[in-house]
Amino acid sequence: MHWYCIPNHLPVITKSVYQMDKLERAYFYFMSVTNEDCMALMARYPDKYFELALVDPPYGIGAAKVGVGNSQKARQKKDIKGGDWDSKVPDDAYFEELFRVSKNQIICGANYFRLPPTRGIICWDKGKCMRGRDFSEWEFLWSSFDRVARLFYFDMLAGQGFIRGNQSRIGQKIHPTQKPIQLYKWLLTNYAKSGDKILDTHLGSGSSRIAAYDLGFDFTACELDADYFAAQEKRFAEHVITHGNMMFKPDNTIVKTSLF
Repeated sequence: MHWYCIPNHLPVITKSVYQMDKLERAYFYFMSVTNEDCMALMARYPDKYFELALVDPPYGIGAAKVGVGNSQKARQKKDIKGGDWDSKVPDDAYFEELFRVSKNQIICGANYFRLPPTRGIICWDKGKCMRGRDFSEWEFLWSSFDRVARLFYFDMLAGQGFIRGNQSRIGQKIHPTQKPIQLYKWLLTNYAKSGDKILDTHLGSGSSRIAAYDLGFDFTACELDADYFAAQEKRFAEHVITHGNMMFKPDNTIVKTSLF
């Protein structure tokens, strides 16, 4: 599904994209999200087409069946499906293709993959809520950037993530390995620049899509699982409606607060 987007702080424009001058068109950005295999998606693009690939591939640890609050009973209550999508890691062909179509890469869960040495590692500290538990207290993100190592602190018990201090949920978790939108916003703010084209090969819950939309990046992504694809479509639509942003339909007519 392809959309042209306009941030909500701009005035309403009643022109088609093709009628706008260069300054007006500069405010708009492109978003393409499809329900397909990532290898098929990447095959359509030339070498180094994307400035940044920001991806979270399967870790091969069965995350669909275990995790924080992801027991079978908890998943049913939250309408989170299980499955075997995390039964194995992507093969070498995936990473070869990822590096072919993108100039730089940030890869979540990097300790599960065979990646080359890098200087620019990133640590996502998951906060005090994860201390002393049987789950990772931080996540290792590999990056291709020749920079000093960076730390992103995000305490979910401080009202920043899925859970507030009183344990009430902020929004609905729709995927077992769902990442916070704030993580993706921090990554895009610090590792991408205006005008960059962003790729996500495993869209999952759609947090990266929402972050790219809010920050105004061209964004291309795919999700293989039809149920997760539909869930993130719903989540994204609700986000757009809640924030009152503007969207373009594929025929280049402007539509307000609705994707359809």
